[in-house]
Amino acid sequence: MLYRFMLAVVLGVTASVATAQDADIGRALYQRHCATCHGLEGRGEGPMAGAMVIKPVNLTELLIRNGGVFPMERVVMRIDGRDPLVSHGSPMPVYGDYFERAFDVPIKTPSGQPLLASRAVIDLVAYLYELQRIEE
Repeated sequence: MLYRFMLAVVLGVTASVATAQDADIGRALYQRHCATCHGLEGRGEGPMAGAMVIKPVNLTELLIRNGGVFPMERVVMRIDGRDPLVSHGSPMPVYGDYFERAFDVPIKTPSGQPLLASRAVIDLVAYLYELQRIEE
C-alpha cells in the first residue's frame, strides 16, 4: 500500500515537471522552423507563403477560430505529423524529422486528457499559445 502511494507521488511529480512548457525556447524554434511560411508574427505572411498552393494559416487566431478554446490536440498533431497538412505536402516539409522525434512528454489538453509529444513540440505550442489575440 505504501509502495503504491510512493509510486503515485513520484509519477505525479515527474508528470508535473514534464508538462512545464518554455515559450522562449518555442519562440526560437518558431523563428527557425515556422516563420518562413507563417511569418515572424504568425499571421501567415512569411516570405514563402506566396509560393504555397494553400496559404499558411494565421496562427494568432487559433483561439478565436475555435470558440475561445485553444485546439491543443490538433496543433500538436499538425506540428508533429500525426495530422498531416495537404499544403505542406507532408507532415512538415523540411523539419518533420525534428518535430516527430519522440512522443515522450505528456501535456494536458483542455479536456484534461494527456497527450504525448516531443519537448520541442510542447515548447513550440507554448509559444503559439502566447501569439493568440484575445478579444476584450
